[in-house]
Amino acid sequence: MKLEQTEHQKELQQTIDQEILLSGFSGTVLVMQHDQTLAAAACGQANVAEERINQLNTRFGIASGSKLFTAVAICQLAEQRKLSFDGKVLEVLHEQKFPLFSPEITVHQLLTHSSGIPDYFDEEVMDDFAALWEDIPMYTLRRPGDFLPLFASLPMKFTPGDRFHYNNAGYIMLGLIVEAVSGMNFTDYVEQHIFRPCGMKASGYFALDALPANTALGYIDSETGENISNIYSIPVVGGGDGGAFVTAADMQKLWTCLLGHKLLQPETTALLLTPHIHEDEDEDTYYGYGVWITIRNGGVLKYHLMGSDPGVSFRSAVYPASGVTFTALCNRSRGAYRMMQVAEKNLLLD
Repeated sequence: MKLEQTEHQKELQQTIDQEILLSGFSGTVLVMQHDQTLAAAACGQANVAEERINQLNTRFGIASGSKLFTAVAICQLAEQRKLSFDGKVLEVLHEQKFPLFSPEITVHQLLTHSSGIPDYFDEEVMDDFAALWEDIPMYTLRRPGDFLPLFASLPMKFTPGDRFHYNNAGYIMLGLIVEAVSGMNFTDYVEQHIFRPCGMKASGYFALDALPANTALGYIDSETGENISNIYSIPVVGGGDGGAFVTAADMQKLWTCLLGHKLLQPETTALLLTPHIHEDEDEDTYYGYGVWITIRNGGVLKYHLMGSDPGVSFRSAVYPASGVTFTALCNRSRGAYRMMQVAEKNLLLD
């Protein structure tokens, strides 16, 4: 399916611009079909105090959208036969202590949120992400191993493989596996073996206390209406479960390289994009390895990523039937999902 160029593009751009005005969206939006830009917008402020505005090439945090990078890293190491998807996790992480974890947990189960391990932020029982740092300050969390005191001694939630339960701690453990198997720091591995091959020169796992130029600060709305930075609300450096910074153009490069088999062999790419497990709350939604998959009328409607943290809102998707890709990066706690809905409706992709 090839979208009509001028009028449809103009209509899509106007729809996005109108939504920006109505919602006060702060961030960037990029919609492309293959190598053609259908719509692009940048709005709001990257730094409120300095009145620095967001640009199309501004870097934004993407929270859990980074899980795809972790999954790709694991798949690359599996291709090199340095690990297997059915391998037992505790046999790989034998130097770590998980006294109550099942020895039957597999790498596949961590990738598909079906391991049954406890999460350090369990959305079934918690709703205040910032409250996590009352006992362990967020500024101490700079490596995957730094997260272990938050969950390593807790009991299992269910038998491995029983069901889907979204789990950040599982991707922390995958980050530890990448380090154990590759001999590299997790963030160095991703930057060298994923970002660099894709030409994602603006992306990285930047420390909140040392952000590079042209990076948007995340903002949390306070009860008084003040713009409060999120630097005390999320881990100071991202890792296996989230926290990378990207630009909209770099996300486009990521999708292009992934689907073009520049990161993984075709068979492994297909495995990563397989709907391995059903997400219980939505009959159309499944999970692959680090990626959400929406099935409609017996086929894949979209592969998509989502991220949400205090001061971070992110959505990115590829629609295989049309070749359209969509990315919305936002430095507020909400906004990206609504932009995706508006674009999908205009493009008749929902």
